[in-house]
Amino acid sequence: MELEGKSILITGGTGSFGQKFVETVLQQDIKKIIVFSRDELKQYEMSQKFPDPRIRFFLGDVRDKDRLYRAFEGVDMIVHAAALKQVPACEYNPFEAIKTNVLGAQNVIEAAIDRGVKKVIALSTDKAVSPLNLYGATKLCSDKLFVAANSYVGEKETRFSVVRYGNVVGSRGSVLPLFLKQKANGKISVTDPRMTRFWITLEQGVQFVLYCFSRMYGGEVFVPKIPSIKIIDLAKAIAPECEIEYIGVRPGEKLHELMITEDDARRTLEFDNYYIIQPEFSWWKKSNGKGGKQVVDGFKYSSNNNEWWLTEKELRKMANIEEKRLETCEVR
Repeated sequence: MELEGKSILITGGTGSFGQKFVETVLQQDIKKIIVFSRDELKQYEMSQKFPDPRIRFFLGDVRDKDRLYRAFEGVDMIVHAAALKQVPACEYNPFEAIKTNVLGAQNVIEAAIDRGVKKVIALSTDKAVSPLNLYGATKLCSDKLFVAANSYVGEKETRFSVVRYGNVVGSRGSVLPLFLKQKANGKISVTDPRMTRFWITLEQGVQFVLYCFSRMYGGEVFVPKIPSIKIIDLAKAIAPECEIEYIGVRPGEKLHELMITEDDARRTLEFDNYYIIQPEFSWWKKSNGKGGKQVVDGFKYSSNNNEWWLTEKELRKMANIEEKRLETCEVR
């Protein structure tokens, strides 16, 4: 993606993805990168980590449309990463999750159109596919809003797309830091020995989002081809000497993750390294999916039917990298 001279904004920019995104983008000749988030302490810590004059820090909440209007002035590209994503917290505070994840998404859409932003990518999650919990339901609604937004931009040039992927290695709330912490106590808790998950690194997630900016026409849901893991294999790779305690699947949790359903497969094109779920727009052209091939009837992309699995050696390497990062107390 050609970023030279561009002004880029990321909502939820002090999160795990946001910090890696900023670190990556600052390596290019951009005009500026705006970090939009609610947490002043994290913004301060991030300003110490990245003392670059091209960074702007905007305190604000995606629930506040007026603040978004101010922040989006002169912005060319937006990554929408802000969300309430802790499943138990969303279940206990459902209206708060809706205000941020749904109404906040609509605020971002309207402010981006009115401010003339060229391209917007919203980050999604596997939990938005056939959602089992409120967090997933709000993200599904958000995805639908961003896809549909392309139909009412009028003569404006703003385009919206969605990037969906699974668990991010080492992000806040990830199972990997939890296992590393439990390792010291000699016992690791696993919900179910059958459980599988998709796995992607922060670096891969950032690079995929940047690639999608260059690929998007507007309305696509981009899904990268990424490996799967068995949670039990991860636990054994991290601490083979530890006792494993099975605690049962938690409320709102799935045994396997799903990123493309059989119904979505009818509109899904496969490329070498990713899939595109095409929008059902009258103006959508078949040529927009040039280079892709229609997936077979009955296809679904699930963490348990994936052809790509990480080996124990690869899992151990990831764990070692994450353990070193935690020891250095990096800001995340």
